[in-house]
Amino acid sequence: QVQLVETGGGLVQAGGSLRLSCVASGYSFSDYTMAWFRQAPGKEREFVGTSSWNGWFKHYAESVKGRFTISRDNAKSTVYLQMNSLGPEDTAIYYCAVDRFYRNGGTGLRVTDYNHWGQGTQVTVSS
Repeated sequence: QVQLVETGGGLVQAGGSLRLSCVASGYSFSDYTMAWFRQAPGKEREFVGTSSWNGWFKHYAESVKGRFTISRDNAKSTVYLQMNSLGPEDTAIYYCAVDRFYRNGGTGLRVTDYNHWGQGTQVTVSS
């Protein structure tokens, strides 16, 4: 059974940083692209970024490019999201997700490209 557990969320002031972690279990982590999405109140879930299964390819939403960095440690079955220069617009629940396909390229931007999700972790940025 696939399980994803996100941690690291919290309350931070604008301009601050947070690092989210997502620990995976129940499947071969190193063979699947991982993604981060977020969902703000009243809005649809939106793409944040991906890291391909081997970590070679990373893709970010324009809104976070240059501020957020995804990394993964396949030995620990963990993917990270380092978030810097946070602003109130980054307030949301952040979710990690597993790509639907084995060793996919890491270009999936849609919610439907991913078939397993964590429970989410709340990030709140105060102005």
